[in-house]
Amino acid sequence: MESSKIRKIDLINSIYEKTGFDKQDIQSVADKLFDEISLALQNGSTIELRGFGTFEPRLRKGREVARNPKTGELCKGLPHYVAVFRPGRDLRQNMLKIDSNIDTKVK
Repeated sequence: MESSKIRKIDLINSIYEKTGFDKQDIQSVADKLFDEISLALQNGSTIELRGFGTFEPRLRKGREVARNPKTGELCKGLPHYVAVFRPGRDLRQNMLKIDSNIDTKVK
């Protein structure tokens, strides 16, 4: 398995080739889907996509002492939310089927 980056336009082109739907319509639907996922996470909601996975906001604890990597200055790390993805059962099982002996570039 060759490790490669797939961009949104690559997904849109793949859907276009498989369905023949208008590319602008596919892009519009994809943009709206990602906007809705983003808004739901920002509002504290969990998004469950059966067979694929779950997106959820998760609170990261703050730190008393943190270091700004750019300046090296010590500062306090405040608690904040991050978006987390948990793969669903089907996706997890399919990932286990990938041959791990193949040399891949994982970044």
